[in-house]
Parts: sequence; C-alpha cells; structure tokens
Amino acid sequence: MATSFQFTIIWFFLFSLLCFDITFAHIIPRFSSSAVHPALDQRSRPAQNGLFRTKFFIQILDHFNYNPQSYQTFQQRYLINDTYWGGADKNAPIFVYTGNEGDIEWFAQNTGFMFETAPYFKALLVFIEHRFYGKSIPFGGNKTVAYANASTLGYLTSTQALADYATLLIDLKRNLSANDSPVVVFGGSYGGMLAAWFRMKYPHVAIGALASSAPILHFMDLVSPYIFNSIITQDFRSESENCYKVLKGSWNLIDDTAKKPGGMELLRKTFRVCKSDDFGPGSLDNWLLGAWVYTAMTDYPTPSNFMNPLPAYPVKKMCEAIDSLVMENNTLAKLFAAASVYYNYSGRATCFDLDDDSDPHDLGGWEWQACTEMIMPTDGSNKESIFPEMDWSYEDTVTYCDFAYNVTPRPYWITSEFGGHAIRRVLKRSASNIIFFNGLRDPWSGGGVLKSISKTIVAIVAKKGAHHVDLRYSSKEDPKWLKDVRKQEILKETINFACNKNERW
Repeated sequence: MATSFQFTIIWFFLFSLLCFDITFAHIIPRFSSSAVHPALDQRSRPAQNGLFRTKFFIQILDHFNYNPQSYQTFQQRYLINDTYWGGADKNAPIFVYTGNEGDIEWFAQNTGFMFETAPYFKALLVFIEHRFYGKSIPFGGNKTVAYANASTLGYLTSTQALADYATLLIDLKRNLSANDSPVVVFGGSYGGMLAAWFRMKYPHVAIGALASSAPILHFMDLVSPYIFNSIITQDFRSESENCYKVLKGSWNLIDDTAKKPGGMELLRKTFRVCKSDDFGPGSLDNWLLGAWVYTAMTDYPTPSNFMNPLPAYPVKKMCEAIDSLVMENNTLAKLFAAASVYYNYSGRATCFDLDDDSDPHDLGGWEWQACTEMIMPTDGSNKESIFPEMDWSYEDTVTYCDFAYNVTPRPYWITSEFGGHAIRRVLKRSASNIIFFNGLRDPWSGGGVLKSISKTIVAIVAKKGAHHVDLRYSSKEDPKWLKDVRKQEILKETINFACNKNERW
C-alpha cells in the first residue's frame, strides 16, 4: 500500500504546475555492482512475472548530426505496465523511469515506489533502457561491435540517452493519443541524474522529476575528491570505533601477512579463495574494498537483494562480526566474516573467485562513460579514512583512459551542458518541479543537492538513508526515521503545494 510520503511526491508534480505561474528558461567506481566479484554460486534475482510487458522502439543512432551514419537505427527496449492507467481520455499521468547503466529489468524490479503509487494516480508505468546497456545495443545488437572501440562507443553519452527518452516518449504519447497526459520522470543514482537533467532539458516532455541519490554535483572543482570515502568511513565508525580501527589497519595487515612464509596460503584459506584463483594481495584488497563500498551504499533498514542478498542494516552487521569475541585474536577471520555479510549472506558459497569479472547486470559500458564525460572524483582518502591514504589524480584517469580506449576525458563537459557551479542560482532561475532525495549514509550524497532551492525544487534529506532507499518497495518494517520523512512531506504538501486554480497540462 502506498504511503503518505509516496502520495506527496506524486501530488507535488501533478499539482505544482497548476499552482504556480512559472517561467521556463530554457570512479571510476560504478554506481552499481559489477566492480564487485560475487561468490561463484550466487544466483541472480529472478525476474518478477506480471510487472511489465517488454516492447522495443526503433531509435536513431545519433540525434545531433546529419551525416549518413547518424541515421542508423537500433532497437531500444522499454518496459510498460498499463494495469492501473486511467487512459488517455482522462489525461491520466505517465510515470517514466529514466534507465541507468544496466539492464532495465533489474532496475524495474527494484523500483517498487512506482508500482505502489501507480494505482492511486491511475498512472501508466514506463521503464526505458539506456542505450548500450541490456538489450538496447546499437550496431545490429552486436555488443562486440558496439563496444569495439571509441568510434562506436562514442555514441554512448548522457545527452544521446536523454534524446532517446524524449523521442521515445513523444512517439509513445502520440500512438496512445495521450498528448495531454502529464509525464513525471523518476530515477535513482545515475538514473536520478538523468531524471533531473531530463526535466531541465526537456520541460515540454516532462512536468516534473524525482531524482533520488542523484550526484549531479559530483564533478571536478565542485566537490572534494575525499568526500566519497569519508562518508563510507563515517558509516562504519558510527557503528563502532573498534570496527573502524580494524578496517583502517587491515590493509597493512594483509600486506604484512602476504610477505611472510606461508602468508599467501593463510590468506587463501582464511578468505576461502577458490583453488583455481591465482590471486595476489591486490586482488584481496579490491575484493574487500568492494564489500565496504557497496554495503555502505546499500545500508538499507530492511533486508534487500538489489546488488547482493543483504540483511537489514548491513554495515552494523559487518561491525558486529568484527567486534565479535568469538574470533577475538584473529583479525583476518573477522575481516572475512564482515565481507561475508556482503558476498555470502545466504551462506551458499563455498569459495570465492576474487578476480571474477562477470557482469550479471550488464554494467560494462559505465567504464567508457567514466572515461569520457562522467569524471567523478571518488578515490581520495585522507588520514582518517578506512582506506589507504591517497590523493585522487586526474592525470591517472587520463593515463588509464588513453590506454583502455585511446580517448581523452572531458572533465568539464557535464557541468557545461547541465550546470553545476552556483547551482542554487542557476536552478532557481531556470528549472522547477524537481525533487532531490539523498540519504546521508550514501557516499554519493556528497555530490547531491542537499538544500531546497525554491518552492518547486525541493531537497529531501534523510540522515539515516542510503542509496535511493526511497524508490524501494515499502515495508511494514520501515523504521521511524523513514516514517518521519513521510510526515515531513505531508507538511510540505499542505503548506507549499495547495492549489488555487486549474489549468490544462
């Protein structure tokens, strides 16, 4: 059943356009989990039957040029659910998810917010897959060709993706005779960035956006390169000072152990590394780093299965494993127990391939985006960090991207195209009807919009929230702080968004 918080989010969009006279002026860590190596027998979440029907749209390759190759087309996948739609004749709304860097079915299955609110607003649900991900592969659907080099991958950009969404939605509304049905876009993480940018760039297509955990400010010269790891550090330190100290000292412990006679075999045995994996201490470091990073991102208050099966409050569970007296004198065993919360909470895995590069959610294209326009500094670690102290280096990014793709990053393109500097002034002048949600336990919140900018550009901040927790299915186990956020939203709706007149969409 939809909550009051969910009602408020949608009513904000559906009424704010009627209530105000508005003049429109016109890593490389992945957001998701493919950088993490799963246990060998970990199973992907099964598709949920009945959530949607799969359709394809013939999409143009290049929206911004007129050379012959630009007119090539590809099949873009989108998912649709019209179970609750009130119909075009009633101008019932269309809720659209702006697809992230991965398989769109995965995101649809983890965005219960939209499914729960659709019945109450008689909304049509549409989830659009991002080009070059999932089954939306240009160049005849041949991923090998599409990912071959910079000449083909050059069509993988955020601006092309936004133009895809606009083109598809305009055509869909025309085919449904639903030109007067308002569109509200939703997205989380990179998808949240796209939702906000879509509202800014295509206000004639979407009347509003819910941008959840959308780090639109996480770019060079806008945020500290240390903020990402500092938030992760604080997440663990807030649970236990001992947990923090163990994690902070773990890197030297692993290196020292590896250098001792029999040390590598001890590490293999302790961390249950598969015999077929000819690993080194660097592989183990990366495996552990992935567990700490992605658990902090998905530190949800209820059990989840977004990246891996996790218990409620998994950061707390990790620290409980480290603080346990059962393994009081075995720090390596404590680290393994903590990492197992992320990699093996189900208890099914018998060993781990630390160098497994499988990509179950089809996220591989993100590396290209992180080498071209999505230059988001995250790797800086200061003396207080649980990670080894280091500076983030743009030069290192340039070197890697030249080696991997023979391409030079454009670190200032995103902020040139969408803005970022003086964001309060810019959005107050040029945008409206955007809600930014951020949970402060999410390391990406350091690049989020954390303060409301105007009556219709609203920031919702949850001190104990994690990565796009608001888009997940509601649960009877939702904690008081989340319920308090919903009450706050009811108040905002009552005070700020009451309508005094009616207009056509």
